[in-house]
Amino acid sequence: MAGSSGPAGRTGAAVVNYNTGLALAACVASLRAAGVAEIVVVDNGSVDGSLATLDADDTSVRVERTGRNLGYGTAVNRGAALLTTPYVLVVNPDIVIDPGAVDALGKALDAEPDVAVVGPAIRDVAGEPYPSARSFPSFTVGAGHAFVGLIWPDNRWTRRYRGSPPDAPAGVREADWVSGACCLVRREAFESVGGFDEGYFMYVEDLDLCWRLRRAGWRVLYEPAAAAVHHQGLSTAAHPYRMLAAHHRSTWRFARKSLVGVRSVLLVPVAGGLILRLGLAWSRQFFSSRRGSRPSGLD
Repeated sequence: MAGSSGPAGRTGAAVVNYNTGLALAACVASLRAAGVAEIVVVDNGSVDGSLATLDADDTSVRVERTGRNLGYGTAVNRGAALLTTPYVLVVNPDIVIDPGAVDALGKALDAEPDVAVVGPAIRDVAGEPYPSARSFPSFTVGAGHAFVGLIWPDNRWTRRYRGSPPDAPAGVREADWVSGACCLVRREAFESVGGFDEGYFMYVEDLDLCWRLRRAGWRVLYEPAAAAVHHQGLSTAAHPYRMLAAHHRSTWRFARKSLVGVRSVLLVPVAGGLILRLGLAWSRQFFSSRRGSRPSGLD
């Protein structure tokens, strides 16, 4: 489907790779099958042979080697700058996208010029829904998810934090933000707000981008007609403690940006809560690793 005349033919993909093994080549193959016009892989210093595997499968992909791990948002910004297309697909290397997904996402952007970002339906390898379309959480919902979710994942705050409203329509709909694991971005909108905030290393940069775009007057959509599979955490699993710390730092950064005016009084309890939660999450990771299980807690 290379050279597709549909929206995929006006789309370039920015794939950020960091030690994701065979998944990278599978991701790129799915982008080729979807008809994506340009593909740039930004490699954050991988040492696992994933680039060699990709080169054996697809020699025409442009690879930008950063030499070190710059973080997700910074690497996406570099990749987007190398693309020439009006639409940019931001995609994790552990995503496999369905053949018609990029066209479906692009049609949503084509139809509504004030939409900046559209996200697909994402499922994990077991077929379970991965939280893609989300609402900006209230303080209560965020706190309930952060603490209760560590010991009881299926609590009402976590369901509300990760899931869709119970009365949400089945088709394309508005969202406050969509997952940066896979989303299609209008370049004009992306550049108008300066792309991803490079102050984030990992996590929350997608929420932050959508938050800034919406404040600038753009809209965000969720298009479940587009589908992708997420093979989660391939690089995160190698450095769980570091990634937990990055997640909490990113949450603090967003809190400082978004809690302004009278709401800034919440920063003190947020800071204390994040320190406490990080300690609990590290402890949970330690005991889970001793049992040979793999805890969640990064979403």
